[in-house]
Amino acid sequence: MRDAADGAGPYLRIENLWKAFGKFVALKDISLDIEDGEFVCFLGPSGCGKTTLLRAIAGLDLQTKGSVYQGGQDVSNLPPSERDFGIVFQSYALFPNLTIEKNIAFGLENTGRSKDEINKRVASLLELVGLPDQGRKYPAQLSGGQQQRIALARAIATNPGLLLLDEPLSALDAKVRVHLRHEIKELQRKLGVTTVMVTHDQEEALVMADRIVVMNHGVIEQVGSPTEIYRAPRTLFVADFIGEMNQIPAQAGAADEVVIGGVTMKSQPHEFPRGAQIVATVRPNDIIPHGEGARSPGGDDTIQTEENVLEVLVDEMEFLGSFWRCRLKHDCFGESELIADFSVNAVRRLEVTAGRMMTVELAQSRLLAFDKPGA
Repeated sequence: MRDAADGAGPYLRIENLWKAFGKFVALKDISLDIEDGEFVCFLGPSGCGKTTLLRAIAGLDLQTKGSVYQGGQDVSNLPPSERDFGIVFQSYALFPNLTIEKNIAFGLENTGRSKDEINKRVASLLELVGLPDQGRKYPAQLSGGQQQRIALARAIATNPGLLLLDEPLSALDAKVRVHLRHEIKELQRKLGVTTVMVTHDQEEALVMADRIVVMNHGVIEQVGSPTEIYRAPRTLFVADFIGEMNQIPAQAGAADEVVIGGVTMKSQPHEFPRGAQIVATVRPNDIIPHGEGARSPGGDDTIQTEENVLEVLVDEMEFLGSFWRCRLKHDCFGESELIADFSVNAVRRLEVTAGRMMTVELAQSRLLAFDKPGA
């Protein structure tokens, strides 16, 4: 296959890809370019089409129409055995009756390598995944995290041009997941292998990916870096799916204003006509707490945008370790509440307690406007 580094285009290209199962359309006109050495996450809720897209790339479920190019070659109709990829599944899929060494060597035995070459390759892979002394054990003798490392070693044994990961960490407990995702990312950087991972875990995607492909109902909602996806969502679905988000019924004001319950606030620029019914969004950690004297210019806690300042009632507080989640009430929100996340230090410094009034500021740069669903 062509070396994608030769400048002839992306290493993996998907063009106008559709996939139908009977009358159900799982993928709708998907087009995507993935560069050589990139780590890309397909992210979305169950049933959004992310695993179907991964399987189409691998040739495990051929697309109904559309094309897949890898390394400049059209692989759209090639069987999996003729495509250049390694794959790791959620279930590990190790052979229980074979030792760890033989599991890793399985894909190498038909490559024309000598037995000595295979043994050296297996030993180097065990060293690479941090399990140099586990080769003679069987899968059942290893922990889930260790088995997944072995599955990863087997997938990269033949030096594939593409590594596919189908929710590889979802079967592991939380602490092992956090540790292993950093190891997988470091390994991917070291090898420089183009990697596509399917996940429904937003934090996993934000931590591991160079770019995230957010999917919903068989279409791509947005493609971007983790920072772009989190900070500048293009649709209400992306805004709501990635992290926590307040959704507030509102009306459009001027081009940089939203009106919430009769209160006009400065927002990020939008193109809605004045008076249009919209949804205003702001993340809980973008709500700024202020103490007494914040309205006086020159202070350390000075309010920057008077339009976005509210005197709110702290209705409830929930301690979540590194921060407090507070439920705030104000007449402009009606029966709804605004969720705000304040650091432990801010809560202590400002003496925030349930039942008291406080001043908060909704950061203009983080207050966004979206179409109202069904509008």
